[in-house]
Amino acid sequence: MFDDDRPKAKPEMVFPRNIVDLSVSELNDYVIELKEEIIRVSCDIKKKKASQDAAASFFK
Repeated sequence: MFDDDRPKAKPEMVFPRNIVDLSVSELNDYVIELKEEIIRVSCDIKKKKASQDAAASFFK
């Protein structure tokens, strides 16, 4: 009903991106995006590994 009040969904990043037509500046920005994504995923892996390890030690 009141969908206008909801925050807009952030558009998903597309990987790998077609880089043929990108400028050097755009390529540098893309590299930064990729590095940020690697950091985000690495943090998520650490959190999930910690949860998995906690569960494994609890059920031993």
